[in-house]
Amino acid sequence: MIDIMIDIANLDELIRMALREDVGDGDHSTLACIPSDAHGKAKMVAKKEGVLCGAEVGKRVFLLVDGSLKVSLLKNDGEMLKVDDVVMTVEGHAGSILTAERTALNYMQRLSGIATETHKMAAMIEGLHTRLLDTRKTTPNMRLLEKYAVKCGGGTNHRIGLYDMIMLKDNHIDFAGGIEQAIDRTRDYLSRNGKSLKIEIEVRNLEELERVMKHGGVDRIMLDNFDVATLKEAVRRIEGRYETEASGGITDETLRSYAETGVDFISVGALTHHIKSLDLSLVSC
Repeated sequence: MIDIMIDIANLDELIRMALREDVGDGDHSTLACIPSDAHGKAKMVAKKEGVLCGAEVGKRVFLLVDGSLKVSLLKNDGEMLKVDDVVMTVEGHAGSILTAERTALNYMQRLSGIATETHKMAAMIEGLHTRLLDTRKTTPNMRLLEKYAVKCGGGTNHRIGLYDMIMLKDNHIDFAGGIEQAIDRTRDYLSRNGKSLKIEIEVRNLEELERVMKHGGVDRIMLDNFDVATLKEAVRRIEGRYETEASGGITDETLRSYAETGVDFISVGALTHHIKSLDLSLVSC
């Protein structure tokens, strides 16, 4: 199901927290007017075109509210949706369907929005060497799901957190006393602690790039806030000796031109922190 690093127990706890936030001491709107024995059926419908993501999450929301509900998925994560496509149907206690509705939609709309935006941007660089990366600019406690949505949309996950890759950014370098000190201390730390992690370092100009290349000891160089011409020159100088990543201020309008420089990766924080949710709706049937 969600093949990137989130197990069912952790997903259930995340959903339960969301339900506690929404339901509190009871869904009083539903309790007030829906008979306890009322039975109903509803369908989730796409109101906009896009890439579906989070179908299994939405299904899990309904089942955690009421395990007796019958939930049928008609579309799978990663599929393109057209307007009026039916994503899922839910049948059972009407009150349970109403209580679960908003939480299920919140997850699925946001994740589908991320997958849709990623798909759009990935298509812009189709046929080129460059891969599209996400970042750590994610919603707290939603990172694994949001990074899963990036994969559904055709993007590539960067590091998941602070623990699975070394990234020496400008503040690390400044506080460490310089590029060379930051690299040496990092390599010593990894050696002393028996860790094997890739090291990425950020550079802000060609002068810093030359210092990194002269010193060595890293796996990837992030070329931060470079314009297209300077990025092209940087990639030429690196000549494949290190992985390269462009980051900072890259938009839909400039993405293709950045990718045409031959850079290995382009990271775009907006994939997860500046997206529009995909419009889905639950209607009775």
